Amino acid sequence: MVSRTIPVGPFDLVVFGGTGDLARKKILPALFKRFCSGQMPAPSRLIGAARKNLDNKSYRDFVRQALCEFVDEAACDATAIDAFCKEIQYISLDAGGPQGWDLLVALLNDDKVRAFYFAVGPGLFSDLSLRLHQHGLVNEYTRIVIEKPFGHNLVSARELNKNLAKYFGEQQIYRIDHYLGKETVQNLMAVRFGNMLFEPLWNAQYIDHIQITVAETIGVAGRGDYYENAGAMRDMIQNHLMQLLCLIAMEPPSIFEPDAVRDEKLKVIRALDAVQPHHIVRGQYTQADGFASYRDDVENPRSKTESFVALKCHLNNWRWAGTPFYLRTGKRLSERDSEITVVFKDTPHSIFGAEAGRHHNELTIQLQPNEGITLNVTIKEPGPGGMRLIDVPLDMSFAEALGPAADTPDAYERLIMDVIRGNQTLFMRNDEVEAAWAWTDPIINGWEVRGDVPKPYDAFSSGPDDAALLMSRDGNSWRGLKN
Repeated sequence: MVSRTIPVGPFDLVVFGGTGDLARKKILPALFKRFCSGQMPAPSRLIGAARKNLDNKSYRDFVRQALCEFVDEAACDATAIDAFCKEIQYISLDAGGPQGWDLLVALLNDDKVRAFYFAVGPGLFSDLSLRLHQHGLVNEYTRIVIEKPFGHNLVSARELNKNLAKYFGEQQIYRIDHYLGKETVQNLMAVRFGNMLFEPLWNAQYIDHIQITVAETIGVAGRGDYYENAGAMRDMIQNHLMQLLCLIAMEPPSIFEPDAVRDEKLKVIRALDAVQPHHIVRGQYTQADGFASYRDDVENPRSKTESFVALKCHLNNWRWAGTPFYLRTGKRLSERDSEITVVFKDTPHSIFGAEAGRHHNELTIQLQPNEGITLNVTIKEPGPGGMRLIDVPLDMSFAEALGPAADTPDAYERLIMDVIRGNQTLFMRNDEVEAAWAWTDPIINGWEVRGDVPKPYDAFSSGPDDAALLMSRDGNSWRGLKN
């Protein structure tokens, strides 16, 4: 199988924060891979912009080092890297002052797509937007890309959206969530809306509950200042898990077109009921052999910030009335595992008797570390001795099913190219962001009012015991994650 790429026209991608970790680990490798795939046609350019005083040669050396570190060795061809670096320029620039802006204006004088990637802290978003406007760099070809967090709460999110709207139309703003660029996340829509097998069953009549887990083995060391002000609720639930929930629960859009998809996602967020306090579990990891505790990582011995959240929520609409959605995310857990599990109801009557036990179908969409889809079905156990039932997986690993020729692109590769094409389907709209905060804020405010303290949990476990109780009270259990 040969992967098909949609051609794009020439463009300029300006990366503010061009010497930072996001550029080094994600943006530069992603653009290099697209360059190797022929999706950076001449005279396209990558322009790094940061406060460091570098010349073009020094920055190209920085890019080479980043590619050698973060691109697969087989793809890191010296000739290709040299060709890529010829398309790279660097400008020493001050986001809040006059330095470097005239040079940037002189470079961007062509009538082609110009995308500005704000790979900087959110405190600079408004300054950069103002400077782009003041220097006449905003025109019909302009797009901006901003990374989360999109605000700290509803008030700040509204203020950010208001500031961006002063200088850019909503169609020019790309709020990037790399989870939505994952191949399996998009396949979720294909599975749902492209197969008659599933869509008629995708409702409260046939589905018992849905679980969404995003678990990491790493702690917060190196990101302590950010995480102490954000916590798992702001860092993961409000954006990543919320978007996964939207895709799994939304109504079929009339057409696969950006605003049609985002309209349906917005309806899901607005249909979310308020979460009751006893349906929420917060946790904070403790010390393990050779690994610091959360409080040590953030250097705050009295920290009340959560590194783990599990919650049960409901959608107040026709399709999902009565079906619980369980969301779980955390740091320093037993496995790196991101998955969505759709648990179907038992058959209304078992003809095999009570001794056959409970059996039901489960559809699992694995996002990481290995992307794929598994459907558990019930069959007869082979051999004599009567009708004994077992559950077996129908497993489709993308790597096995499609082979290496499928060349599945990284999420950032796909999303950056979508920015260049002007396709906003996989990007959050301003009203989505605000609706997500409107649901999240009361949960966080409730913790503060009640003085809630996160439950400690052992590092490299499945999280606090209360998270298991949240499920067991409903007769359910979490899928994935070894305890």
